[in-house]
Amino acid sequence: SVPIDWWGTNWKYENDTSENAYQIDPDWVYPFAVDPGWKGAKNELDFYNSLKMKLSVIFGVSQMVLGIVLSAFNAVHFNKPYNLYFEFLPQLTFMLSLFGYMCVLIVIKWLTDWSSSSHTPPYLLTTMIDIFLSPTSVSEDDRVYDATLQNLIQLGLIAIAFISVPMMLFPKPYLLKRDHLQSTAAHNSSHSRSHHNDEHDHDHDHQHEEHERQSLISQDVPQHSEEEEFDFGEVMVHQIIHTIEFVLGCISNTASYLRLWALSLAHAQLSTVFWEMVLVLGVQQDMFGLGAFVCFAIWATLTICVLMIMESLSAFLHALRLHWVEFMNKFYGGDGKLFIPFSYKRILAGQDEELQ
Repeated sequence: SVPIDWWGTNWKYENDTSENAYQIDPDWVYPFAVDPGWKGAKNELDFYNSLKMKLSVIFGVSQMVLGIVLSAFNAVHFNKPYNLYFEFLPQLTFMLSLFGYMCVLIVIKWLTDWSSSSHTPPYLLTTMIDIFLSPTSVSEDDRVYDATLQNLIQLGLIAIAFISVPMMLFPKPYLLKRDHLQSTAAHNSSHSRSHHNDEHDHDHDHQHEEHERQSLISQDVPQHSEEEEFDFGEVMVHQIIHTIEFVLGCISNTASYLRLWALSLAHAQLSTVFWEMVLVLGVQQDMFGLGAFVCFAIWATLTICVLMIMESLSAFLHALRLHWVEFMNKFYGGDGKLFIPFSYKRILAGQDEELQ
């Protein structure tokens, strides 16, 4: 409700009653954060909402890219090269080619002096939609930088995004099927060679021992085949679901990070209401000199209970949700070892040995 004035403001009103302000030095840039002169301005909400929405998107895309990078560490740690080449790389290129490019457009829009430009600043959401609706041209309303260069870059990024989807979908299931067929063929070839050697062995005692050993091996074969059972249809369906979930999730997860903007807006508006409608308005009232004390007590109570307790809890829950859903679904599998709490009763009953 009260801005922090670190380096002063670069805005000055024409007079005490005017709503129009002008820049004292047009070439001066506020070093960090936001100029306190925006607080209380006529277009305060428009400015802050635009800034907070764009920051929320940048934070969200950055965290999701970090989650995708962590999936590469999983692939290397568990020695799964197919996950590295046909999940991590296509997912990273898809995310950066679309949503990473949107973040770049946001930064370019911030750094561009639109007051000296020949056209108005573009609406980036419309720009991103028009990339797919009219990929071969860039209208004047969507132009962020040089139109020819922007069109070439956007065409290349769309091509990369579309190529990334089949790369996520098809190679991994077929490569797993190939590896399974090769492993099965090698296993059968090994057994046929062992059987051929047994037929040409003339030593009766050695043949009897070899026969017992082969019998033990043959008993283990069904168990091995069950462990190596491969269902191509199941693997393919799982990969299709995973690909669709990721592609659609990139859109929904990015939009979900806008809750950061919503939380900031709600907190700012509540603090402004409490400050202006309770403390400031109460102090201005003549209540036999008690207005300041009574209104300060009410304001302090509302600030602690609503802003510091309820709003902090709400922000914590939303942040927890963003970590668990939007961030962790990029790398967390949840297919590790089942947690079994320590229990003497289970140990004495021998159940732990059965679970080994």
